[in-house]
Amino acid sequence: MASVVLVTGVSRFMGGAVSQALIHDPAIERIIGVDVIPPPHSIGRAEFVRADIRNPMIGKIIAQAQVDTVVHMNVIATPVTAGGRVSQKEINVIGTMQLLAACQKAGSLQRLVVKSSAAVYGSSPRDPAMFTEDMVPKAMPRAGFGRDSAEVEGYVRGFSRRRPEVGVAMLRFANIIGPGIRTELTDYFTLPVIPVPFGFDARLQFVHEADATSALMAATIAAEPCGIVNIAGDGVISVLQAAALVGRPVLPLPFAAAGLVGGLVKRLGRADFSADQMEFLAHGRGLDTARMRRVLGFEPAYTSRRAFTDFADHVGGPLPGSELVGHAASSAVGSAAAVLSHALSPASSTALPSASSIAPSPGRSH
Repeated sequence: MASVVLVTGVSRFMGGAVSQALIHDPAIERIIGVDVIPPPHSIGRAEFVRADIRNPMIGKIIAQAQVDTVVHMNVIATPVTAGGRVSQKEINVIGTMQLLAACQKAGSLQRLVVKSSAAVYGSSPRDPAMFTEDMVPKAMPRAGFGRDSAEVEGYVRGFSRRRPEVGVAMLRFANIIGPGIRTELTDYFTLPVIPVPFGFDARLQFVHEADATSALMAATIAAEPCGIVNIAGDGVISVLQAAALVGRPVLPLPFAAAGLVGGLVKRLGRADFSADQMEFLAHGRGLDTARMRRVLGFEPAYTSRRAFTDFADHVGGPLPGSELVGHAASSAVGSAAAVLSHALSPASSTALPSASSIAPSPGRSH
């Protein structure tokens, strides 16, 4: 049973939410929140300690407080909030290595809870309909948060082999969403016009921020460690359905061009897109959550659709004129795709249509 709990990343949204949940458990005597900046939100009776998990000082904090449970929340999904991709990588990977090194030396430690991500499964057209926890991804994440999460999980498995007496819970969350949290996908779905890969309509699963907090709380105080568990709300919604819920027009783009547009949006600071993110928006991902109910004993209060709807209800309306831009851009892309399709058809393999044959006649409406 957790008695002295250390929470990393306490100044971020989810770290703060978990700390606030833990303070209501009378069995927990002491809660220590660690981060490099003071939390902008209340953490109640939890004690804040300014410390960087990349620094070996984290080991002294764990040892001096006789911490028996570590909840590792400082695996950052969005490089924009981490100060850039280099800083994000250092915090996620180097920070986790230092934290686990400190945990390995802590004789008082009994439980390690890690917030991981379903991004470790990657996303490809060869994926199964639903990933179970023991499945190997068809295409490993190549960069960004997905690769960081895969590396973090590798280090956690190594720690578990070295300290088998420590119970480990590693929760692989579907995309966490809600009115308070900021992620790559919340940034994406608040763009004035949403770029989507042409010809694709990926299925998405979500978990509400309140359910994510409850799942982490359950893993922390459970009598037995749950191991690796997928966490997601029931059901799926598609990218186009999600765009409709937030009232945004979509801009269909050829898949190759989607990466270029994603890079432009990233440079403008509106949202962060990696190659893996674009693959996800094309192919989606599904999680099997049977183990979540059977082993962790957790039942989400929100379905995927209801979780996204709660987020959508707190999103401002589309910018004036964005729908006209979306319709115009969609028409242009559709015309280009039609021409390309005609050019690549067998009937036109010997003679491509001329510009005059494609252009509409002066009196033709369109």
